[in-house]
Amino acid sequence: MKVEKFVTGIISTNCYLVWNEETKEAVLVDPAAAPSYLVSHIVEEGLTVKAIFLTHAHFDHIMGIDGIIERFGEMPVYVEEQDLELLHTPQLNESTVYTAGYSYPKGDVIHDGDVITVAGYDFKVIHTPGHTAGGVCYYVESEQILFSGDTLFCCSVGRTDFATSSMSALIRSIKEKLFMLPDETIVYPGHMGATTIGNEKVSNPFV
Repeated sequence: MKVEKFVTGIISTNCYLVWNEETKEAVLVDPAAAPSYLVSHIVEEGLTVKAIFLTHAHFDHIMGIDGIIERFGEMPVYVEEQDLELLHTPQLNESTVYTAGYSYPKGDVIHDGDVITVAGYDFKVIHTPGHTAGGVCYYVESEQILFSGDTLFCCSVGRTDFATSSMSALIRSIKEKLFMLPDETIVYPGHMGATTIGNEKVSNPFV
């Protein structure tokens, strides 16, 4: 599995291009935008984008959906059921604070424990409410990789001052679900740099 980070969107969100180097099939995690350099890279590598994975539906993780689909065709856009309303509603996904508003009218619903097999890998859905009610992380056990969105950062955690946020729920999600993963699991967050589960257990002041 090859994982490439592209910092995109108006508040520097990590969008991950995840691909199988043998099949050239790929997925995108949290497309905050669809900048030309990302699109060009996908084309130059000869990749086929098979799906978009959303860790949650705040504007800074979703505003590139239309641009990706317009360029590469229809594909599933996975989102946890409790974040569908955010995906569909500009006022709830905070896009009206920074832009004229953005929403995506569809969404392929996922739930805790679902396993999505795409590009030759199994992505397990771990529901981690707290930053949003429908926040999820995607765990690829075979690669010991976790895409944590805005649930868990390097020595930090996501904000909990939004409409469906809860700090107590966020801390429970991290301690009871993410900290159950192997210490060597690499964590790719929605902002800032990568970390590991082991590092967060001993270094994260919030948990």
